[in-house]
Amino acid sequence: MVAIDLGSNTIRIVEYDCTSKTILKTYEKIVKTADNLVNSGEISEEAIKRIVNAIEEAKKEIKFNNVQAVTTEALRQANNRDYVIEKIKNETGVEFKIIDGYKEAYYTALASAICLHKKNIQFKNMFLVDIGGGSTELIVKTKKEEIISESFPIGIVTISQKYKSIEALEYGIRQDTKPFKDFINFIKQSYRPDIFVASSGTPTTIAALKIGLNYSTYDGNKINGIELTIADLDEWMDKLLKMDMKHREKLVGIGRGDLIVSGIMIFKEIFRLSGFEKCVVCDMGLREGVAFDYCKNR
Repeated sequence: MVAIDLGSNTIRIVEYDCTSKTILKTYEKIVKTADNLVNSGEISEEAIKRIVNAIEEAKKEIKFNNVQAVTTEALRQANNRDYVIEKIKNETGVEFKIIDGYKEAYYTALASAICLHKKNIQFKNMFLVDIGGGSTELIVKTKKEEIISESFPIGIVTISQKYKSIEALEYGIRQDTKPFKDFINFIKQSYRPDIFVASSGTPTTIAALKIGLNYSTYDGNKINGIELTIADLDEWMDKLLKMDMKHREKLVGIGRGDLIVSGIMIFKEIFRLSGFEKCVVCDMGLREGVAFDYCKNR
C-alpha cells in the first residue's frame, strides 16, 4: 500500500508492505502547500502545481496501489480546500482526505510508539511533539492507549512568513507559544509523562546534523532513537546562523534554510516548558502511522 501525508511544507510518501511489515520505498519533496496562505486564505495555483508534479514524480519510483492520502492544517485552513482536493484528484487520481487534529495526533503517536518499540525503548506515558509547517501538535499517548492532544496553529512556514527578522522571530515565537504552557502544565500534572519524543523535520534534521549526516545523506533508520538536548539545539542554531544561505541549505535542504531557524526556536520553547533534559527523536511520523493503521485494520 501507499500512504501519503501532504503537509503545509512537505509531501511525504511511503510504500509499505503490510505482510512483511516493511517500508519498501519513501519519497519526500518540499511543495510549500501553505505558501502565502496566511495572507490570502487560499492554497495557490503554484502550490497545487508543485503538489501535482511531486505526485507524478513519485509515481516513477513507487507503485501507487491502495493509496491512503491524508492532508492536515494547510487544507483545514484554506477557503478553497474543496477545489484543491478536486483538482489534485483530477490530475493525479489521488484523492486526499482532510483529517482533524485528533486523527493527526493518533497516527503520529502510533508511528512514534512503534519507533520506540523497535529501538527497545520502554515507556509508560509518552509526551510527543510534532512541529509541522502550519501547526504544532502536542500529544500524550498513555500506557492505556489513550491519546490526549492539542493542535496549535503555529508552524514553521506560517511563523517564518509572519516575522521577517531574527529579533522579530524570537519575540514573536515567545508570544505565540504562550498557549503551549497551559496544555503542557496540564499533561505534566495529569499524566506525568516519562519520555519526551519529537518527530517531524526540525528534530530529525538536528539529529542528523548531530551524527554527521546532511540532507543528501539523510537516513531515517539512523535517526530513530537519537537523543537531543537543549544544548544541541543551541549549538546548531548558532552554527546555522553563522552560515550563508547556500551552505545552510546544503545541510538542511533547499527551501529549508529559513524554516529550520523557526523550527529550532519553536522546538526549544516546547523543550524548555516540558522540563525534560533530553528528547528522543523518531523519523517515523504521520505517513507511517497511516500505513500502520491501514495494515492493522485490513
